Amino acid sequence: MNHDATAPLLALDRVGKRYGDRTALQGVSLAVAPGETVGLVGESGSGKSTLARLALGLLAPDSGTVRFAGRDPYRLRGRADRALRGRLQFVPQHPRGSLNPALRAGEAVGFALRLHGTPRAERAAAVARLFAQVGLEPALAARYPRELSGGQLQRVAVARALATGPDLLVCDEPTSALDRAAQARLLDLLTELRERTGLAYLFISHDLAVVRRLAHRVLVLRHGRVVEEGPADRLWDSPAHPYTRALLDAATGAAPPAPGLPRTTNHLTTDHI
Repeated sequence: MNHDATAPLLALDRVGKRYGDRTALQGVSLAVAPGETVGLVGESGSGKSTLARLALGLLAPDSGTVRFAGRDPYRLRGRADRALRGRLQFVPQHPRGSLNPALRAGEAVGFALRLHGTPRAERAAAVARLFAQVGLEPALAARYPRELSGGQLQRVAVARALATGPDLLVCDEPTSALDRAAQARLLDLLTELRERTGLAYLFISHDLAVVRRLAHRVLVLRHGRVVEEGPADRLWDSPAHPYTRALLDAATGAAPPAPGLPRTTNHLTTDHI
């Protein structure tokens, strides 16, 4: 199936999701074009990770629609859809927890290649190319996850995601467990990959400063609703919504949150869903 290059690669239209009596998302719409980076910013519990799971096809929406390359990712099944599934991949917040501790780093990437149908005879060379692509020394392929730093682990996670030749990566807080120097290096890598390969990203974070470095556009999510969206620099320079201003203040340390808004912190955070 060919995808119309003029159409959004990923499109969520008025999506809603509930967990029991709690609304996680309500009427959320977003689109990611080929080669574009869209940032999604909000505090823990705002619905960011729920939206990521909907985008990846791990959850079905209760209302609205999700389309990747014109298809519902939740309904992709079987070998016929393997190629399309491979075009949509995930970079996690905690790669140490997502990697099998019994597999060496190269084996983890090789396993992704195997699942995508890469012949066994070609996997070693493919792993080496992927490691080079994300700036990892070849010798690191022989190390176990416990022997790697946080920044190295996150690059292994990116290499594993790239193994299927994706068009879009959903990155869920990929820098939050890293120090500032490692964050900057990872953001530089993602920018370089986008410029070299045309990758698109849905980049999710609680930190507006991190998102600004990579995103073309930003959506601000609060209590399951989009309260503001626009170009990254515009939201940074002149945020319109008090909640966006609170997130900006937290990112810059300029001032406490506006009255009536929860305090935002820059420490590790995950959505509770």
